[in-house]
Amino acid sequence: MNEESYLSERVENQIDWYGRKSQKAQRCFKRLCGFEIVSAAAIPLIAGFAQVPVGVLGSSITITSVIIGLNQYQENWTEYRSTCESLRHEKFLFLTKAEPYHEENTFHLFVQRIENLISKENSACSQYTQASIQKTQTSTEGKAGSIS
Repeated sequence: MNEESYLSERVENQIDWYGRKSQKAQRCFKRLCGFEIVSAAAIPLIAGFAQVPVGVLGSSITITSVIIGLNQYQENWTEYRSTCESLRHEKFLFLTKAEPYHEENTFHLFVQRIENLISKENSACSQYTQASIQKTQTSTEGKAGSIS
């Protein structure tokens, strides 16, 4: 694969992917947090009228909070944005022949650094997911143990 095809097929595609995923995670995070805030604010207003809506809102807040934690929208948003910007940074350094790409034949170094950035993000995502699963399992086991 030559420089031009690597830049367009790999680097640009990854920059676009991380940019889109970052925006999606940010939107989901902000919408769910907004729902939590509105629901929490509505509880005192409704409390005097009926108990059922208060219980529904309280449960909704709990479920929303778990979804936010499980899907890690905030973490993904910041991690994807960081990776996207790092990829752009490397691309511009390479295209302008700035250090560390100021010498001849630095394409291999560029590829290595780009692939390390992508690999680092994939590894971080895997670690976040594993930690989230373990946290959810521990939380669920703890609640089940307190019920019996």
